[in-house]
Amino acid sequence: MAESSAGRTVLEQPPNMAALFAKAALTARGRGGELPGTRLARTGVTVDPANLADYARVCRSPLADALPATYPHVLTFPLQLALMSDRAFPLALPGLVHVRNRIDVLRPIGTTEPLDLEVWAERFARHRSGATVGLCASVRSAGAEVWRSRSTYLARGATAPDGAPESDVTVAVGDLDRAVATWRVPDDAGRRYAQVSGDVNPIHLSGLTAKAFGFKRAIAHGMWVKARVLAALENRLPGALTVDVAFRKPLFLPSTVTLSTAQAEGGWDAAVRNATSGTEHVVVTIRPL
Repeated sequence: MAESSAGRTVLEQPPNMAALFAKAALTARGRGGELPGTRLARTGVTVDPANLADYARVCRSPLADALPATYPHVLTFPLQLALMSDRAFPLALPGLVHVRNRIDVLRPIGTTEPLDLEVWAERFARHRSGATVGLCASVRSAGAEVWRSRSTYLARGATAPDGAPESDVTVAVGDLDRAVATWRVPDDAGRRYAQVSGDVNPIHLSGLTAKAFGFKRAIAHGMWVKARVLAALENRLPGALTVDVAFRKPLFLPSTVTLSTAQAEGGWDAAVRNATSGTEHVVVTIRPL
């Protein structure tokens, strides 16, 4: 059941993401037009302690009284997926590439706080390879916003509406020549993250399903890589912060990567690169709010 008013729909249960990916694949053709003004919401959402523990284990995050900065994305992503899989959404979900994600943690969020979630789409923009769109999310506790994010997705070959702005998918970091850690990312990293996040996009699950979408092997979830970077810096992060990430090149599974970090502007810059080729997979800026 759902309640609707003035373009805002409140869902009583989280959407089934596997069913939404299947729906999106079946309805991919013939999309177009403007972004819908729809907002999807859930209220009084509480965190499942078992899922949080599993998430922390997969992302190497310490268990604490506050949620990892990336965990609210797990709560809001099903609503974003419901928005993108709907026929009113102008871009086909299969093949969308996550190219940037910015998270603002306005204050630490307790693991037992009831949370209100809301998502919407905005900023349909031109990109040299097609068009991008921003999927936004806001999390509130006791009426006050405590977390927000914007995920920017690229649709290769798509066309933005006339007069659309130019897309901004760049994140600038300083000198990051020195590696501080090496990670061996296993073949099943995508499947393990899918189990705890519900993000069962086929490009992450196996080489066979990834090849159907043009990738030579399965690729790691960008949000898993972002969570791993934050986990590596966990004890050196402010309570209120902005984490901005550009996903530059796919991280194919399995891989060995390096993490480079440097202090910058009261926070950190970081990069994850292939240990052999030096290919840059993600660059990250972390700043206090």
